Amino acid sequence: MPDAHPEPLAAPFSHPSPPLLPELPDGVEPTPLAPQWRAWTAFAALVVGFVFAAVGAVVLTLIGGAFNGASLASGKFAHPSPAVNILATVVQDLCLIGAAVIFARLAGRPRPWDFGLHGTRFWPAVGWGVLTLTAFWFVTLGWVKLVGASNATEKLPTELGADQSTVALVCVGVLVCVVAPLAEEFFFRGFFFTALRSWKGIWPAAVITGLIFGAIHGGSSDIAFLVPLAFFGFSLCLLYARTRSLYPCIAVHASNNAIAFCSSQGWGLTTGIAVLAGALALVALVCWLVRLAAGPTPAWALS
Repeated sequence: MPDAHPEPLAAPFSHPSPPLLPELPDGVEPTPLAPQWRAWTAFAALVVGFVFAAVGAVVLTLIGGAFNGASLASGKFAHPSPAVNILATVVQDLCLIGAAVIFARLAGRPRPWDFGLHGTRFWPAVGWGVLTLTAFWFVTLGWVKLVGASNATEKLPTELGADQSTVALVCVGVLVCVVAPLAEEFFFRGFFFTALRSWKGIWPAAVITGLIFGAIHGGSSDIAFLVPLAFFGFSLCLLYARTRSLYPCIAVHASNNAIAFCSSQGWGLTTGIAVLAGALALVALVCWLVRLAAGPTPAWALS
């Protein structure tokens, strides 16, 4: 005789439940894009990331100097090769990503979509991205004119040795236009801003993130550009809050870096378009591979 109360069938597919959110301040709406990351972890990750990056840079410099037959008395360690400079910058970016993941794990296992690595509506994202980039350019032009810094140039490509060989030029281009936007957006918008946003809300978090974002570029950019860069970091936070996805932020950051890099090399429009398209294609490929490895994004992360 059949059971009058059969067991209910299990759902063929199950989706992970949304993460528990921290206690939010008044006026801050809870969203799936505000994981349970405490504000102090943002600053701790920043310090830890740069400490490990500094250690990595010292180790790479010593190794590079040893291969070149340098001694501590020769002074060659004070002028590392382009390869060492490039690798040290890559290590710095990886340390920031690693620090973000490590401190995010204090609240549970983080997934890529917790850092904003998921899709969003395409055309609205394009519109907001263009507005963000245009606003940054206008602020930069106005600031440079105000302080009389029309001769200020981007120092990073030269410091990394882009002018010493074609291989170095290509490596610096990939680093500046692809690696840096991915790493910096993952850390500053995906983790740092998100942790502060759960503490004080969007605007204070965006201001603090923008100021720190501008400050860390003090060693690689002319001092005249630090205020516009702080505004850039601030506006990218607002772009992230508006689109709820890190992809538009990465695309805008990569586009700006590609244009600045081409300008620093004195390249024309055709070359600039090719570099910009190549940078965006590589960024899209990396984001796609990360998303593919993470599996399907749960519905709550896209709502």
